[in-house]
Amino acid sequence: MGEFEMIAKTFQGLEEVLAKELVALGANNVQIGRRMVSFTGDKEMMYKANFHLRTAVRILKPFLHFKATNADEVYEAVKAFDWEQYLDTTSTFSVDSVVYSEVFRHSKFVAYRVKDAIADYFNEKYGERPSVRLNNPDLIFHIHIAGEECTLALDSSGESLHRRGYRVETGRAPINEVLAAGMIMLTNWHGECDFIDPMCGSGTLPIEAALIARNIAPGVFRQGYAFEKWKDYDSALFKSIYEDDSAEREFKHKIYGYDVDGRMVACARRNVKSAMMNECIEIECRDIKDFEEHSEPAIMIVNPPYGERLVPDKLLQVYKDLGARLKHAFQGNVAWVISNNYDCFDQIGLKASARIPLFNGDLDCEFRKYELFQGKYKGFRGEGNELKKDYAPLKRQSRLTGLDGETRSERATKNQNNDANYSSEIDDESMRRRRELEAYFSKARKKPARRERSEGEGERKERREGFAPRDDRRSPRGERKDDRFASRDRRDDRRAPRGERKDDRFAPREGRDGGKYAGKGGDRKPFDRKGDGKRQSPYKNGFKPLRGGKRDDK
Repeated sequence: MGEFEMIAKTFQGLEEVLAKELVALGANNVQIGRRMVSFTGDKEMMYKANFHLRTAVRILKPFLHFKATNADEVYEAVKAFDWEQYLDTTSTFSVDSVVYSEVFRHSKFVAYRVKDAIADYFNEKYGERPSVRLNNPDLIFHIHIAGEECTLALDSSGESLHRRGYRVETGRAPINEVLAAGMIMLTNWHGECDFIDPMCGSGTLPIEAALIARNIAPGVFRQGYAFEKWKDYDSALFKSIYEDDSAEREFKHKIYGYDVDGRMVACARRNVKSAMMNECIEIECRDIKDFEEHSEPAIMIVNPPYGERLVPDKLLQVYKDLGARLKHAFQGNVAWVISNNYDCFDQIGLKASARIPLFNGDLDCEFRKYELFQGKYKGFRGEGNELKKDYAPLKRQSRLTGLDGETRSERATKNQNNDANYSSEIDDESMRRRRELEAYFSKARKKPARRERSEGEGERKERREGFAPRDDRRSPRGERKDDRFASRDRRDDRRAPRGERKDDRFAPREGRDGGKYAGKGGDRKPFDRKGDGKRQSPYKNGFKPLRGGKRDDK
């Protein structure tokens, strides 16, 4: 089994963690990109990557690289490939596409052209073709275009790897399992002490923490992978990987999950039971305001409400209560909090020693670290301690060196082609929501007193056209220097008899005696329909309709 190229996709901010996982797993040529990590390995490595990686969303196997400037060139390049290596006429397949190009504006159209090329390849050769199936196909192909560079890859995972298989019920806004595992691994916690989640929801963070502490592979609960349908699938090899539990270890501490909602507590308990982690996880119904001091050393990771999960007033109060309990009941420990709202962070009232940018779905978030020391900060520093800034703040982020010691800028220059590979666009909707929340909270802040203007200050030399100057705004209409409401010629003679106004659309027209309603003879009066010189009703049958639509026949 020779080595081949593979791509592990992930969320933005978790690339470094995923790269370390791959190195520990034995992957070669690990290179970090944007929302992806490329590596090389054999079939066994591909199986292990799907089964063991906690921060990967899916594993792709690229097999065709080419350049194209239009959809026809994509079609010809795909059609020229020997597709019998992967498909036959009885197979089913689907095509996904990701496009970053000024030439290819519609990613779905690219996917359609790839599908047409595969179908035409078999039609011309055998007179029949494999079928396209969106749900549970035999093979899933990914076409990725960056500029003119095109890559066609096989999806070895199938369903996203974040779907572990242990979750039987979820809440309103459950955190993604891959993001939860990545947050825990960013703290460098591997089960050395107790773990606390005071807002556990459906229990995702406690369960992922238990899997990490006991070093249980996240794929042990899954039902299947896409590579199990491939022609070269080695069932004996994958069975040996699945049944190997030699790396699992004991966990001598406890994991605690709390939530104020009794329904979510029941949901979390069912998920914990499904994951078979009852021995090391305890779930209780408790408000953050009732959090008591923990007797043993512990780490806390909190995913509090944010975004649209609570009304703003209640949202701020949650963070105030969280900050108060951290200060008074969690001294000497470390807490991590994720949120997308800086006003909420301010309510905690503590100084963060680390800030890591992350994405929770389409929400641009920060993962902040709080070191809780006893007493005042001066006394803490006097004992020789210092708040270590493991990561630079979001606005001044400078490093996060790679596995070989390269900085971000050096790595970006070296891997500029890989930097855009297999990444999904983040919609501008996240930034719009963030701006709306920031605008809302800014209104609640106390506005500074307005300074009185001195005489003449702020006067404009030229006014906008159509408005009167400031000095004569009180002057009567028509007497302002530059007034858009000044009288016009026609307005001065509104009372004048018809036909004598200077500009009258109702004035008699040439050649028509009697004005607008005059007939050929010039003697018809308004509403004279019969021509007998008598005024007739303009309404049907002489009845005047009422406002409600009915006619007045009385």
